[in-house]
Amino acid sequence: MWLGPGVTVDTPTPGATAIGSVAGVPLGPRAEPELLLPVVVATVAGCLLGTCSGLVPGLHANNFALLLAGAAPHVPVDPLALGAAMLAAGVVHTFLDIVPSLALGVPDGAMAAAALPGHRLVLRGRGREALRLSALGSGSAVAVATLLAFPVTWAMLRLAPLLTAWFPVVAAAVLALMLATEPSHAARLAGLLAFGLATALGAAVLGLSLSGPVAGGVLAPLFGGLFGAPVLLDAVHGGGVPEQDDAQLAIPPVDLGIAAGAGGLSGAAVGYLPGVSAGVAATVSLPAVPARSDLRGFVVATSGANSSTAVFSLFALVALGAPRSGVLVAVDDAGVPLSLSVLLPVVVVAAAVGFVLVGLLGDAAFRVVSRLDQRRLAFAVLGLLVVLAALFTGAAGIAVFALATLVGLIAVRIGARRVYLMGVLLGPLALGL
Repeated sequence: MWLGPGVTVDTPTPGATAIGSVAGVPLGPRAEPELLLPVVVATVAGCLLGTCSGLVPGLHANNFALLLAGAAPHVPVDPLALGAAMLAAGVVHTFLDIVPSLALGVPDGAMAAAALPGHRLVLRGRGREALRLSALGSGSAVAVATLLAFPVTWAMLRLAPLLTAWFPVVAAAVLALMLATEPSHAARLAGLLAFGLATALGAAVLGLSLSGPVAGGVLAPLFGGLFGAPVLLDAVHGGGVPEQDDAQLAIPPVDLGIAAGAGGLSGAAVGYLPGVSAGVAATVSLPAVPARSDLRGFVVATSGANSSTAVFSLFALVALGAPRSGVLVAVDDAGVPLSLSVLLPVVVVAAAVGFVLVGLLGDAAFRVVSRLDQRRLAFAVLGLLVVLAALFTGAAGIAVFALATLVGLIAVRIGARRVYLMGVLLGPLALGL
């Protein structure tokens, strides 16, 4: 059946278990009706795991997914249900990781680009608005990604080699656009210096094979040090989180749509280009944010890029057989049947759950944090980041955390925007390191 240029649906032969394909993307095996209840239960469990990982600084759904993949041979759970739990956890995490980023100042790696704009909104008493902006960015991006996943996959299967070859030019253009938005030569120099330091740090650290008692990765201490520790150290001497005003949005609908669309489409890069992370995709999307809505647009775009990767990475795994995120690596390792008729609805349902939880749990987090002693809270979270660094990457991870903290502090002290610290991923990737 013809559905438009390059879009076809293949009809399986009678008795075949495969559903067919759309735009060259196989839909995977047909799920048995008796798996409906296990998949629903697993989706609920995954949403709970994603809520835990999203709200705990330094923890990621990847950690839970890898643990589930390792336990898969010993657990009497259908692989498809296990995959549903992993995907649901990953999606909900991308919605809720904005909460510790705003309330505690410790962003997930993918949310680092929004950390400073979000903090500035919090300091202005607009933290509740920032939460809603993030939820709208993530929700809109997942909707866009779901609607466009088949045609985008069809196009990216053909364009990915070209984009990979020209990625250094794209990275240089992104850096140039970011520098062009600075108000002075001193600010441009500070941004360039911060980007260079972050690039050097990434080149030195990203290639290391570090391991600890718990499955994790070097990104946990790296981003905890770059973006979390400097904010927490400053919070020790700060006045804490101010009282937050109402949640009314102050961004034009057109700007909201542009920022969400830019973030959502940039998430496709994570799925189809090797080595590109959600943090890099978020950074690449920032030049598209309208200048009049820079702070709010940044939060929307970075949240959108973070969440849309769940959809595009799933389609990349189905179409290319290449997992591009930690959660999808775990899905692949666990031998989960790649049934889009089941897994795509799981992503959509988990996104709806995450959308609702952001405002509810985020508002509660602000109320709790405002009542706590900020000095003790900052030291407690710093201690947690050090412990997680040791758990995920061993003693060497603590050294990485300390070095990343130093680079993050230098960037703040010279007046550079923290978004330039995303050079820790963007720089080495552009240089082919």
